[in-house]
Amino acid sequence: WFWRLAALVNDMNSSLESLYSSCSIHTETTPLLHQGHAPHHGHAPHHELHHSQPVHITAVRRLQEQQCRPSSLPAVINPFPELCTPPGSPVLSPTHTPDNHVRMHIIKVCSEDGAGKVVEVPADMRARDVCQLLVYKSHCLDDNCWSLVEHHPLLGLERCLEDHELVVQVHASMTSDSKFLFRKNYAKYEFFRNPLNFFPDQMVTWCQESNGSIPQSQLLQKFLNSSSCVEVQGSLYWKESGKKSWKRLSMFLRRSGLYCSTKGSSKEPRHLQLLSDLEDCNIYTVTTGRKSHNAPTDYQFCIKPSKVRNDCKELRMLCAEDEQSRTCWMTAFRLLKYGILLYQNYKSPQQRKSPLSHFSTPVRSVSENSLVAMDFSGRTGRVIENPLEAQSAALEEGQTWRKRGQRMNALGSPLHPSSVSSVIHRTQLWFHGRIMRDEAHKMVMQQGQVDGLFLLRDSQSNPRAFVLTLCHHQKIRHFQILPYEEDGQMFFSLDEGSTKFTDLIHLVEFYQLNRGVLPCRLKHPCTAVAL
Repeated sequence: WFWRLAALVNDMNSSLESLYSSCSIHTETTPLLHQGHAPHHGHAPHHELHHSQPVHITAVRRLQEQQCRPSSLPAVINPFPELCTPPGSPVLSPTHTPDNHVRMHIIKVCSEDGAGKVVEVPADMRARDVCQLLVYKSHCLDDNCWSLVEHHPLLGLERCLEDHELVVQVHASMTSDSKFLFRKNYAKYEFFRNPLNFFPDQMVTWCQESNGSIPQSQLLQKFLNSSSCVEVQGSLYWKESGKKSWKRLSMFLRRSGLYCSTKGSSKEPRHLQLLSDLEDCNIYTVTTGRKSHNAPTDYQFCIKPSKVRNDCKELRMLCAEDEQSRTCWMTAFRLLKYGILLYQNYKSPQQRKSPLSHFSTPVRSVSENSLVAMDFSGRTGRVIENPLEAQSAALEEGQTWRKRGQRMNALGSPLHPSSVSSVIHRTQLWFHGRIMRDEAHKMVMQQGQVDGLFLLRDSQSNPRAFVLTLCHHQKIRHFQILPYEEDGQMFFSLDEGSTKFTDLIHLVEFYQLNRGVLPCRLKHPCTAVAL
């Protein structure tokens, strides 16, 4: 039996040696039978006894698993990375997985009051997405009128970014003194709704034709059609680089760029000089005022190349005769440069990129028809369409509030109704407290100068009165709201007491429905949000 056992051991050694040679595992040999063991007396061995080698089963199993595991299998995420070696290893598999995280960029966005918010954005995030993120974090009403403003305080320039522009690219071209502002801009796409207010007949023509006027019904189609030869013409003041004086020249804005005529108003190619192209430039509003550049008027704007930072020599300083002309030139610049992209931004404000899908919030409309006068005297409510009836309903409601206030006063209410009506308006977004007339004028200009843009503020001349600042036809007007006392109750009126309201909220709601003595109804509140 011993010889049978020896033959079996030899067979095992030969199989193990073949296994070692295939796996290329070299280990230290240890005899299976101790050298001190000898065969029994009287029996001589016929075969030489080979000592076996122990097999490291764990190492062989690991090697076989690595050879058998297909490379397409994903790594298993470790739910307890702190227990792994090395510490913090995110996967159980020993193979290294590449880092697929998107690189994030840090930008700072400021509000009108100077407060800022740091935002982490990827490289492909658009300006519209950043505005949507700020609206979500600031709990604002998303009415598709928020804009990201590129502000350069040293140059005195600013512009609203288009919704499709990549914020990281714009941020890379800005200096350390420049910053982004979060602001309302009601006029961003207003030219699509009311093109007649933006493009006068005498300024928009066909190229190479002196009297080739464009019908108003085809105006926007010609701007959006990249094959059409539409141009904007008129007179502008131009300040040459390194000079203090301004020249009044005939200008022509085409898809190929902005040209000035060296001979009167001639359109001949030999008389046209290229001032700036459109593709690598952006158009800005000048914020430093008329005196800083010794401008002939207050309606300045500037064309700046995208690669220019602080070099004033590359700026094209221009000045228009009035606000309508400046708005026409700047709007036409945007349309000729971006074309159909602007129309897509205007028509599809709800299309979000996938990274911001969890930031989407319900969008409520604040159009003209969202506020209507209602009559709830019967079993069912009805809309009051007649303005005279709506006015009488407002007066009747005012009388009801007056009686309620008198009853509260007679009962000795700790909160006097007159005190409530004198402070309740301070919680509204359209009320801006003790700001100066010039500051109110600036805020309305910055937020678009569209019809119905308004704000309320404290009066500087009368401490008990208020002022309504309203924009109409690109002109800003101021109306004083005076207090009236009747039967111990305080009222407010815009028309010298003909129509009285118990508080400013009722006054604003009434003039949102009815024009009354105003040139237009109140439509868009001038809003400043603190980030």
